[in-house]
Amino acid sequence: MDWMSRNLPYLMAGISVGGQYALIAIGYTMVYGILRLINFAHGDIFMVAGLIMVYATTVMPIYIAIPLMIVVTVFLGFMVERVAYKPLRSAPRMSIMISAIGVSYLLQNLALYVTGGLSQQYPAIPWINDTVTIFGAATKRVTVITPILTIVLVVLLVLLIKHTKIGMAMRAASKDFETSQLMGIKINSVISFTFIIGTFLAAIGSLLFFTNYTGVTPTAGAMPGLKAFVAAVFGGIGSIPGAVIGAFIIGICENIIKGLGWTTFSDAFTFALLIVILIAKPTGLFGEKATDKV
Repeated sequence: MDWMSRNLPYLMAGISVGGQYALIAIGYTMVYGILRLINFAHGDIFMVAGLIMVYATTVMPIYIAIPLMIVVTVFLGFMVERVAYKPLRSAPRMSIMISAIGVSYLLQNLALYVTGGLSQQYPAIPWINDTVTIFGAATKRVTVITPILTIVLVVLLVLLIKHTKIGMAMRAASKDFETSQLMGIKINSVISFTFIIGTFLAAIGSLLFFTNYTGVTPTAGAMPGLKAFVAAVFGGIGSIPGAVIGAFIIGICENIIKGLGWTTFSDAFTFALLIVILIAKPTGLFGEKATDKV
């Protein structure tokens, strides 16, 4: 029981942070599934969501600040797609990737200008910030809520993709972009909707993540963003269940390593895992073998 109470917090934190990575990883995997684009700005949109929340709570009650943060983050994701990616739709893939990196650095530098580079304290959100005791181990309620909320959101997303008209259009676009355009699918609407869902999940993820790790800096989205990207590749980029499972595995392993006292190596492990997966199974755990026309 003593072993359990000593190690359970690390396991719970791993499941919790895995859920938070999963919510970011879905954005990567959905955009890649349709556009074959790695949206490098996704982690920075997650960071901006944290900053919006910091500043919004200084002027309004928290119950108004949360919906406002989600709306503004979603709008930002939509605008990034319209301004930075849409004009380059027929350009070489490398151009879009450079544009994505440019947006990432633009958001980081804007955040640096606004915050002066200082870490901002994330507001304490009532109820989810409370401490609860599970099997004798004390933890924040957010640790318990995150995996449940993540699974609920993923199930709803899968149902949306499988059983709605826009979901069918998204699946068609991910299978064959050009043919789906010829079949009359409004491809711009589908892509915008994909970015909206991705940034909505990233906004929810930021709410949960920064409740646990309360310092918001201009680079706060870089490492979670990279780890979520690794999770998406690990699970098979383009596969939503794969991204979620990959994120949970990374979150749990990372926190077990911290529990063993090797905190310095927890980040390195994630990227070592990426190299091993790419060597052993380049398409990831659930990735389909792609037959790209050259």
